[in-house]
Amino acid sequence: MDHQYWTYIVASLSGTLYIGMTNNIERRIWEYKNGIFEGFARGCSAGVSPAVQGFDQVLDAMAREKQLKGWRQSKKIALIQSRNPQWQDLAEKWGCQMAFPGESITGR
Repeated sequence: MDHQYWTYIVASLSGTLYIGMTNNIERRIWEYKNGIFEGFARGCSAGVSPAVQGFDQVLDAMAREKQLKGWRQSKKIALIQSRNPQWQDLAEKWGCQMAFPGESITGR
């Protein structure tokens, strides 16, 4: 990952959206999925991270978080739909070993 700061949207299994900012997106999403992060993840089962945006400057990430939090729910959903129409969990394969065609993961 090239960026140091991240603004993200996490969707609960019930459809609730949470917007946040972090300097370690992999850790933060893991915390949500494992119920470790206080607040949102404790009350809702965080299932999907449908939107993530990276920034080089912390103030840019904070400004984007504030902007997104000010949006109506319909505008947040439209943003997700425009970038991730299937609402795929962008973090689903983070940390998994990858192989090029013809390569074996177990043979590495």
